[in-house]
Amino acid sequence: MDMQQDVVLHLTELRKRLIYVAGWFLGALGLGIYLSPHLLRFIQSNLGSLNVQWSVFALSDGLLVYMKCAMLFGFAATLPFLLYHIWAFARPGLTEREAKGALWFVPASAILFAFGVLFGYTVALPMMIRFMIKLNHTIGANEVYGLQHFVSFLLSFLFPMGIAFEMPLVMLFLTLIGVLTPGRVRFVRKYAYVGLAVLGACISPPDFVSHLSVTVPLLILFEVSVFVSWRYSLAKKRKLADLTSSTPNPNSNPNPNPT
Repeated sequence: MDMQQDVVLHLTELRKRLIYVAGWFLGALGLGIYLSPHLLRFIQSNLGSLNVQWSVFALSDGLLVYMKCAMLFGFAATLPFLLYHIWAFARPGLTEREAKGALWFVPASAILFAFGVLFGYTVALPMMIRFMIKLNHTIGANEVYGLQHFVSFLLSFLFPMGIAFEMPLVMLFLTLIGVLTPGRVRFVRKYAYVGLAVLGACISPPDFVSHLSVTVPLLILFEVSVFVSWRYSLAKKRKLADLTSSTPNPNSNPNPNPT
């Protein structure tokens, strides 16, 4: 009976927090709908030296773009709130030290995601657009950019960049739960380099400078993740060694020279 009551209490707590998160998302979505035209005008006028004129090819294009932009804003604004409630739901099962250690994941994830989007928008995206424009000119094509297609390309480009910058937190979490160790990281490093180089080639124009401009930050981010994982593993080993050395051996004789 006590187990059933615990399950009911946990489900009630989960339901309450899901309602909070859903309400927050709806509020952020409404704010995103209001801010969407301002955000789109900012994006159009802040692509460096690029002058991109948008066109619509269907009456519903404007509505779809509004909703995509608002959804992205709502997701970005809800992510820290969602992570906090995940932490709060799991808090009763954590020790005080574990709870404090896990809480900083919430702001860190939001900051890293924002840095990823900012890097993609300011560095990788202008290079990609310049390459596409140059390629269009070489084949004699007239440039007419559809608003919906442009925004869809923008979101599909920036969202993975924000996720990629979560790499340090992901590797630290895997280290926390024991999946990653320094030995395993050293083993997969060469494969990770190849994978990140391929990823950089996929999201950057096919010229050497652009490829390096995207790939090198990804490799640096990976090395930062490795360093964070290694530091945590080292601190964990030292703590375990200190606990082992401070624990008395029950088989040892406290009085080696009895009288």
